[in-house]
Amino acid sequence: MNTQVKTKPDDTRARIIETAFALFRRLGYAKTAVADIASELGMSPANIYRFFPSKIAIVQAICQRCLSEVEERMWAVARGRGPASEKLPRLVLEILAYHKENLLEEQRVHDIVLVAIEENWDAIMAHKEIYRTAIELILRDGIESGELEPVDPRETSLIIARALIPFCHPMMVAQGLRDSQDLEAEAPAVARFLLRAITPRK
Repeated sequence: MNTQVKTKPDDTRARIIETAFALFRRLGYAKTAVADIASELGMSPANIYRFFPSKIAIVQAICQRCLSEVEERMWAVARGRGPASEKLPRLVLEILAYHKENLLEEQRVHDIVLVAIEENWDAIMAHKEIYRTAIELILRDGIESGELEPVDPRETSLIIARALIPFCHPMMVAQGLRDSQDLEAEAPAVARFLLRAITPRK
């Protein structure tokens, strides 16, 4: 009787992603080949290709996981309690903190993100829309409570999202840090400044 437990496809995919991520962090994206990932897992490259058609596809999966983590933080803020004047600054600070903690302090991980941005994958485009939608939700709550003027929340969220890009885009955050900018102070200040434009005058 064969008592060997078969590994589920989803488990194998997860192992490939975890192993690839570890190798990318240790060796760098460019220096890591699919054969290296396969060797680390004790399987053939052909077996890797059963789950991912290319190294780029593995990177896409890694980026999707990273994006999901920051998106959870965004939704937690956007769906939480409090006025827009508190939630919008908190939202941009959460995104900024994520990039500093998980991407910018490890250059090799940052390089993976740059590959994703350059390729302009669907996951990146979807992430941008989630970022904008989280801002829109904050605006809608503020409009409903009377804190904000009854502006078009979608149109206004697009404007605010673009204005906050220096604190939310990994490459621009990296540049700000190289220039010794105090991003933690600037980000909430800019968010509050933007909201003042749509706050009713008393």
